[in-house]
Amino acid sequence: MAPETDPVAGSVWLRPGRPRRGRPQLSREEIVGAAVALLDAEGIEGFSMRRLAASISAGATSMYFYVANKDELLELVVDEILGEVEIPDPDQVGWREAAAGVVRAFRTVLLRHSWVLGLFGNHPAIGPNAMRVSDRTIALLTAAGLSGAEVGWASNLLMSHAIGYATSDAALERATRDAGKSPADLVEQLRPFVERVADDYPSYAAWWRQNPTIRVEPDESFEFGLERILDGLQAWLDRRP
Repeated sequence: MAPETDPVAGSVWLRPGRPRRGRPQLSREEIVGAAVALLDAEGIEGFSMRRLAASISAGATSMYFYVANKDELLELVVDEILGEVEIPDPDQVGWREAAAGVVRAFRTVLLRHSWVLGLFGNHPAIGPNAMRVSDRTIALLTAAGLSGAEVGWASNLLMSHAIGYATSDAALERATRDAGKSPADLVEQLRPFVERVADDYPSYAAWWRQNPTIRVEPDESFEFGLERILDGLQAWLDRRP
């Protein structure tokens, strides 16, 4: 597989720095910061190297003083936002609250930059900020008493919870913004359909009628799931010799 199509060999973090021609007027950090701002404003669909250059009053070709291509820049951008994830110290708050804090912080960052959800997995997460998050997550799970593969499984479970909720939350936010309606209004629009099919799906219809607002309260649902995950990890630890 050629390096440009190999997500590992092509990672910006595994290649030596590119030589700079001439005397660049900007730093790579400034380019990455401008890219994050543009992505926050326009989303991934509205992002291009040309638009980035225009946003900082630079020539489009000058972007390539700092990065080899758009894909490399996006890899840098993903790591940049992971720098916003704050991780509590398990020695101060205990492993459970530290783990919950990581998941909450990760979800918050993903919602702040929801365009990043489509970029995860394109490259290995081995930038300095990603490595910091991984290192401290491993430390708190190890402090809890997990070891070996269990640490990886528990970390994946926690992070998947944050990513899953952030994905659905971002979709709901887009839908309400595009429709110009509240989440409750969108749900209420489904009422005639639910009543029409109630005889075919009686359990769903009865639950829907009894819980009219539960579908528009993502924070409560997120916290319920997070607490049950942590309960499960604690139960696993308690069963061990």
